[in-house]
Amino acid sequence: MATVSWDAKGVILGDILPQANLTQQWLQRYGWEILPHPAHSPDLAPSDFHLFGPLKRHDLGGMAFETEDDLISELRNWFDNLDVDFFRVGINSLLSRWQKCIDLHGDYVEK
Repeated sequence: MATVSWDAKGVILGDILPQANLTQQWLQRYGWEILPHPAHSPDLAPSDFHLFGPLKRHDLGGMAFETEDDLISELRNWFDNLDVDFFRVGINSLLSRWQKCIDLHGDYVEK
C-alpha cells in the first residue's frame, strides 16, 4: 500500500508500507524517488497541518450527535462546502513544508 500525492510537475510519494512489493517494483521500474516520511509526523502529514486546523475551527466539539450517521452527515456537509481550492492549496503547500523540514534536519516545523 502506498500514499501517493502529486503536483503539476509529477508524482510526490509519501509512504510505502513494506509489504507493498508490487508498488515498490513499479516505483523502481520508473525510477521515481521515494521520499522518507515517518508514519506519525504531524509536522509533515497533510491532514494534520491542512485539514485538522480548519476542521477544529468548525467546532465539532460543540455539537452533539445521536448516531454515527449524524456525525458522518455533518462531516460530509462540511467537506461539500469547502472552497473549491481547499485541497489544491493543501497539496501545493506540501513542497515548501517538506523543504522547511529538510532545511531544519527533521526538527519541528512551525506553520
